[in-house]
Amino acid sequence: MSGTNQRIDGKRLWDSLMSMAEIGATPKGGVKRLTLTDLDRQGRERFRGWCEALGLTVRVDAIGNMFARREGRDPTRLPVLMGSHLDSQPSGGKFDGALGVIAGLEVMRSLNDLGIVTEAPVELVNWTDEEGSRFGHSLMGSGAWAGVYPLEKVYGLRDVEGVSVEEALTTIGYKGEVPAKPFPADAYFELHIEQGPILEKEGKAIGIVTGAQAQVWYDAVVTGQDAHAGTTPPSARRDALVCAARIIDLVDRMMRARGEDGRGTVGQLHVLPNSRNVVPGEVRFSVEFRHPDFAEIERLAAQFPREAGFLARDCGTPLKLEELFRLPAQPFDAGCVDLVRQAAARLGLPAREIVSGAGHDAVYVARSVPTAMIFTPCKDGLSHNEAESIEPGEAEAGCQVLFEAVVARANRVV
Repeated sequence: MSGTNQRIDGKRLWDSLMSMAEIGATPKGGVKRLTLTDLDRQGRERFRGWCEALGLTVRVDAIGNMFARREGRDPTRLPVLMGSHLDSQPSGGKFDGALGVIAGLEVMRSLNDLGIVTEAPVELVNWTDEEGSRFGHSLMGSGAWAGVYPLEKVYGLRDVEGVSVEEALTTIGYKGEVPAKPFPADAYFELHIEQGPILEKEGKAIGIVTGAQAQVWYDAVVTGQDAHAGTTPPSARRDALVCAARIIDLVDRMMRARGEDGRGTVGQLHVLPNSRNVVPGEVRFSVEFRHPDFAEIERLAAQFPREAGFLARDCGTPLKLEELFRLPAQPFDAGCVDLVRQAAARLGLPAREIVSGAGHDAVYVARSVPTAMIFTPCKDGLSHNEAESIEPGEAEAGCQVLFEAVVARANRVV
């Protein structure tokens, strides 16, 4: 890298990433740090300790989002935010989410080391439950903060053990006093691994993220009839799993009909009674579609329920389909995106513009605050997997771009 003498400490960044990865470490080298569990509490406490050691002021809002503030020279200026999340998938990797939080911490450490006092305050955010793997609702903390989801509704969400979000927050001591709602901020920057293969394939060190693609999510329930596997002939069967399988195939066909931009996934499947010699009487599953063009999502949202209903009718198994949310494509702020572009160019890092295929907290933050994201490559594009991997130099490059963009924004003339 070239272009500046103000350097973050790449080794310290990597060591801190590995330290955080010890909390919830799995035998295969990944991380299981589900939101609002005791392991999440441990990660939060380590993060809080690091922040307070730097002299940052940490506050926690009512949904558990953590904000660590470094004051600026001008107390009237709005803060520049950066961050991501520390929670993981059940079999997640070391870097999804954690890279953005720990890189933000390294930015704060480097500002202290270099004696830089920014004009505007800078705040580092750890958003609660980005993954949605425990309570079934991704982007929960940023969504509640942005006003997308009513707080009381979020509090009432329950995991498979029947524990509610509010109960879990109270148990780990992170139901904060600060209201979970947007506050005035100047900008938000989020560093993240790409979670896809494009940057690695093209030999690019930095993804300049211009926005996130549109999505629609559903919860589906197919109701059939439990029956003995050995005594029930085909004419008498109302097999909920057969119907679900045909709908899952429909999801795949509808995705592939849209070419390489299409995304369609069934990631959760619960079969009842889940006995090998019983015809399944009920199947609950998730469905999601994603596409860069919101008009295509609108067409999918009109087509899929109708065609899935026809399949359920033919199987004699009623289908209940609940649309959870429909998100338009979210463009990021041109000025913030340009700061990322300028930083990569100044540092001599090969970069390309890219649209995020995954949802991130930045998508909801962007509704209230000018926002941009930075991507780093990940090996084979693999994420949500214990084998998720990046190189130390890739993490350092992404963090240096984050540092440059945040400092430039915090010191801009207003």
